[in-house]
Amino acid sequence: METPNLNYINELSGDNEEFKAKLIGILKRELPLEVDTYYEKLEKNELLRVAEAVHKLKHKVSILGLEKSYYIASDYEDNLKNSSLTLQDEFQNILKDMQEFVIQL
Repeated sequence: METPNLNYINELSGDNEEFKAKLIGILKRELPLEVDTYYEKLEKNELLRVAEAVHKLKHKVSILGLEKSYYIASDYEDNLKNSSLTLQDEFQNILKDMQEFVIQL
């Protein structure tokens, strides 16, 4: 199982620690909001809105270096658009891992 990391953020920011801190700050601020939106729409069974939330979260998945998880998120998004919850558990495990990682930053 892959784990979240800062490789992409480090690559983007180079030696600019201020820029790196800003990127991490954005991640820490936006991730919880986007996860909340995902669960709110899921609770209401608004699958197209859930798919939109997953689409936004895919970017965070990518930023945190989760390449395989990105493909799971993408497939889950497609499934939601077809009224299927297949891959829901896998995606939610990814969200959990991401949240735990970001809290520690």
